[in-house]
Amino acid sequence: MAEVDISIGGRTFQVACQEGEEHYLRGAAELLDREASALVKQIGRLPEARMLLMAGLMLADRTAAFEEKANAAEERLAAQDKLIEEMKAMPRPEPSRVEVPVVPREVEEFLAELAARAESLAAQAEEKAG
Repeated sequence: MAEVDISIGGRTFQVACQEGEEHYLRGAAELLDREASALVKQIGRLPEARMLLMAGLMLADRTAAFEEKANAAEERLAAQDKLIEEMKAMPRPEPSRVEVPVVPREVEEFLAELAARAESLAAQAEEKAG
């Protein structure tokens, strides 16, 4: 067992933990210390047990809020996964036929002839004007 000194709310405690778990213990102690230090700043000196209890309750409240958010996110994710699976199971839609209008060859020829006549008339008008 490893012995670790931690500081919470300005007080030092010696805590035992499994070998190799010291890092996790120090991290948890830092979270608890933040809450306890905030309480000490707001309220002042508190009995040790009350300070630890209130700091623990504040952390528990924050944890509960995060758990609610995580549960809500998991529910939304599960709903999205279900929707994706339903959409994958749906039959593929039949390809739709797209028709593109085509100008008949006779109309193209008529328009070309009409353009040629218009150019001829324009040329004649220029000759008479010039």
